Amino acid sequence: MPHILTLSSLYPSSARPRHGIFVEERLRHLVADGEVTATVVAPVPWFPFSSPRFGAYAELARTPATEQRHGLEVLYPRYLSIPKIGMSLAPFLLALALLPLVRRLKRARPDLALIDSHFLYPDGVAACLVGRLLGLPVLMTARGSDVNLYPRYRVPRWLLRWAVGRAAQVITVSAALRNALLALGADPAKVVTLRNGVDRQRFRPLDRIPLRSRLELTGMTVISVGNLLELKGHHLLIEALPLLPGVTVLIAGEGPMRASLERLARDRGVADRVRLLGNLPQDELIACYNAADVLVLASSREGMPNVVLESLACGTPVIATPVGGIPELIDSEDAGYLLAERSAVAIATAVRAIAARPRDRLKVAAQAARFGWEPTIGALRRIIRETAAGT
Repeated sequence: MPHILTLSSLYPSSARPRHGIFVEERLRHLVADGEVTATVVAPVPWFPFSSPRFGAYAELARTPATEQRHGLEVLYPRYLSIPKIGMSLAPFLLALALLPLVRRLKRARPDLALIDSHFLYPDGVAACLVGRLLGLPVLMTARGSDVNLYPRYRVPRWLLRWAVGRAAQVITVSAALRNALLALGADPAKVVTLRNGVDRQRFRPLDRIPLRSRLELTGMTVISVGNLLELKGHHLLIEALPLLPGVTVLIAGEGPMRASLERLARDRGVADRVRLLGNLPQDELIACYNAADVLVLASSREGMPNVVLESLACGTPVIATPVGGIPELIDSEDAGYLLAERSAVAIATAVRAIAARPRDRLKVAAQAARFGWEPTIGALRRIIRETAAGT
């Protein structure tokens, strides 16, 4: 029974319970039957001259040193992260912080078989540095910006190519990401696509009437889920609202654009129809998916967004930009629409089309049946066994 070290700076904690929840979900399903065991190392960036009272660092500073999550031990070591100038140094600073910790774990766990790293940069590069020094094979998973964004920069691109060549196996969560890695020169034999799954026992259609009553919703409701960042496109949905009289928008997520989104809603005269809900616990998010008529995801870039899978599994159709792996999910009219362009006008047009022809929510939920965890986890266990055995 191999023991793995899952390494990801995108991993939830009590301070940030939905941060990288897709990494935790895959790991939970992987270890569920006891065939594989795991220790999680979730590094937290730290800079000595940052004040814990301000900005994102305040949230990071609340991260515990260690905690138990769903029966797994999670360690949150700090590593030096230098603002503005640290992009090229990040993998080396991370590896420097991880090396003594991983060495101790290897001594304590003779059955430690490999490092399972998520997000190629800086985590995957650091994992390969540590793995090379300690004689541990590395399995890497590419998830989005690590392939779509970082290769635009010279030093990260070189380091990514080195790490992809050094890794025992690279997993991508969409075919689009695999193609992008191959374009960077990755060996096709080492890169495999294993999509994220969705827990269809939790994310499922519910009785909408009491949910909409509890949320005080009347008329058509659109939900948007994701960090409050420009790349997620929440601002475009708000800009579309003047073209959609009577439509209410729910935005679930938190981030630096909150104040500007509130100001935009006031300026457009739609503040009474926009609800910024912050980060929601999973049960509340499921209720909002079910209460909404459609999810809008107007991202400028994505990997394989879990919010699309979650929405579909709840029976809520999706309007989204055709970026990353999204076209692999929205491939039928039952699932929803792909936007012809990333604009407020295109969003408004698609929302009106959904309103004119509401989807059968059970048929929408059936679209998610292809994306259960079982095929992905079965293939992942095989890869882990082969990597641990050196085959």
